Amino acid sequence: MHTQLLPLAGTTPGWSATLRVLRFGPAGAGPSACIQAALHADELPPLLVAQALQQRLAALEADGALLGEVRLVPAANPLGLAQMHLGQHQGRFSLTDGVNFNRAYADLAPAAIAALQGRLGDDEAANTALARQALRDAAAALNATTPAQDLKRRLLQQATGCDIVLDLHCDNDAVMHLYALTPQAPQAETLGALLGAQAILLATESGDSPFDEACSAPWLALQRAFPDHPIALGCFAPTVELRGQLDADPALAAADADAIIEFLRHAGVVAGTPGPLPPPRCQPTPLAASEPVTAPHAGVMVFHAKPGEQVQAGQAVADIVGLGDHPTTTLHAQSSGVLYARELLRWAQAGTRVAKIAGSTLQRRGKLLSD
Repeated sequence: MHTQLLPLAGTTPGWSATLRVLRFGPAGAGPSACIQAALHADELPPLLVAQALQQRLAALEADGALLGEVRLVPAANPLGLAQMHLGQHQGRFSLTDGVNFNRAYADLAPAAIAALQGRLGDDEAANTALARQALRDAAAALNATTPAQDLKRRLLQQATGCDIVLDLHCDNDAVMHLYALTPQAPQAETLGALLGAQAILLATESGDSPFDEACSAPWLALQRAFPDHPIALGCFAPTVELRGQLDADPALAAADADAIIEFLRHAGVVAGTPGPLPPPRCQPTPLAASEPVTAPHAGVMVFHAKPGEQVQAGQAVADIVGLGDHPTTTLHAQSSGVLYARELLRWAQAGTRVAKIAGSTLQRRGKLLSD
C-alpha cells in the first residue's frame, strides 16, 4: 500500500486540510478502480465500508491478487468532516459558499475533444486509450482557488482514467440503491445484485454535474463528438447509496466490502473466478421516473410506508400533520414502485422531499437529484 497525502489549496494561515489516498496493486497493469467514501461527510456508513475495504485490499495486495491498481479515498471530504454548526454535523454543503460537495464538477469533455481532433482511427482499443489520456490531461490542467474547489479538483484527478469509480454515499433513511448511466445498465445490475440493491436508477444527465457523471459522462460526449471512430465507454462510475444514515453497522460494512471486492473480481481487477450472482432484488428504472413525494406545507411527518416497501399509485405514503389550525395533508404516491428512501427527521418544511419512489411511469425533466 502506498499512501498519498494531498494538501488542499486555499486554506488560511494556521489551518490546513489534507486529502488521503491509498493505492493498492500494480499501476498501469490491468483495469483500475477508484473508490471514495463519504463525499457528503455527514453520511457515515461509507466510512466504515472504506475501513473494511482497506483491510481487504491490503490482504489481496499481499497475496498478489490485485491485477490492476485500486485507489481508495477512505474519507473523501476532510473539509466536511470538520464542519460543525451549533453542535450539528454539516457535511453536505460547503459552509463557505453553500455549494453541495457533490455538485458543480468540471466538464472534462471539451478539452479532451479538442485534444483528440485528427488523432483517432478505426481501432477501438487504441482510440479508447487516447481518450483516457486526453481526459487525464484535462483533469491535470484544472485550477482551483478555494479549498472546496481544490477538493473537487483533486478527487476528479484521482478518479479520471480509472475503469471503475465507486462513489460511496448513503441516504437519509433508505434501502441500498444505485445511480448509474443508462447505457451502463448491465454493470449496474451486476453491482446491484451483489450489494442487494432494491433500486437502480438510470440517467444520462441528472443535472448540476455530480461527481459520478463528471467521471463517466465525458465518455458519452466523446462518442457523440467522434461518431465515425469507435470509442468504448471507458468508465463505469455509479453512486452507491449504502442504505441510511443510521446504518453505520460493522456487520453491514463487512458484507458491503465483500460485495464490492466481488464486483472488482467480476470486472477483472481482482484475481480469481467470480462466483455466481445472487438473484437481483430489482430491475433498473429511469431516474426521470423516480417520484419525489413533497410536503406542501410545514408539519410533523407520520409515515405509512417504509423503505423497501412496494407501494401502488394512489397509496397513502405519509401524513403532514399541521399544528394548531393548520391542515393535515395525506400524501399519496403518483406511481407504483419501491419506496427506496425517506426523510430521517420527522419535521417537514414546505417543499421537503418526504420520500422517493422508484417508479417507471413519470417523466420528470430538469434537475433530477435532490439538492
